[in-house]
Amino acid sequence: MGKNLEFSRRRRWFLAFPYAVVLAGLYLYLFTRWFTLADRYNLFLYYHDMGPLVADTSPFSYVTASRYWMAGLVAGGIALLLYTGANWLLGRLFGAYQAPTWWRVWLLSAIPLALMIPLITMTANEPTLPIGLALWVTLVALAGLALAVLPGRLAVEWPSELLLLTLDGLGLMLIITSLVGLERLGSWIERGSTLYVSGMIIVSVAGLIILLVGTVMRFWRRRPGTGPAPIFLAGLTGAYLFLPLLHHISFSDGYFYITDADNFLARNLFLQAGIWLLAAGLAVAFFRLRVWLVNRR
Repeated sequence: MGKNLEFSRRRRWFLAFPYAVVLAGLYLYLFTRWFTLADRYNLFLYYHDMGPLVADTSPFSYVTASRYWMAGLVAGGIALLLYTGANWLLGRLFGAYQAPTWWRVWLLSAIPLALMIPLITMTANEPTLPIGLALWVTLVALAGLALAVLPGRLAVEWPSELLLLTLDGLGLMLIITSLVGLERLGSWIERGSTLYVSGMIIVSVAGLIILLVGTVMRFWRRRPGTGPAPIFLAGLTGAYLFLPLLHHISFSDGYFYITDADNFLARNLFLQAGIWLLAAGLAVAFFRLRVWLVNRR
């Protein structure tokens, strides 16, 4: 019995290892390309004119420094699509295929990345990053990787649930990112920029409508879901992996630069924490609503 258990554990690690090698290789390739080979004036927009509201875009200004760690989230978006897609495909091609446990894949990938990302960012090209910023870049990259590998098992075992969670994530993503505009609400009103205020409201309402559509679909399928945590994590994945990647490949005027954090996160920590708490509350509320509706049916 003990030998069978040990063999089973080794097999799980063995299944996770190829994915970890590919994901770690992907991250190292991207970070080497971005921090060693790329023109940083184009990639991180050094000294780019962003208007009077952003006066400083030098290499270590707040805006530019945020582009360094947002690069890890862009990499996470690529990893998310590749890892989830590969697991979905293998699950359809081979009936006996089992997705590796997400935390094993993450841990095996994180070990080399925790060593190599600081080494790359602190030694390559000019300017090199100070240790504090390099460690923050690494931490964000590893957090993004954790989100990227979470959906793997669902893609294999329950793809319909993954689609519904993707819909939930889309709705919550719109709410999370639109409410960041609350930080600029005062300046918008002072300048009479009602278009931005209206846009923030419209996008937030659209997010709520999408969550309601997901609720109707789950009611119709008589499946309330697996809990509020997956809904919340789906929202974070959409807001902080999918959108930064989409911006990188589609909304960068052909330069494929890395976006800055102001597009997705509030600088005010209390406001940002409040947005996340609201998103978590919505995840709980909608899950409970779905359970109630399914039980009432």
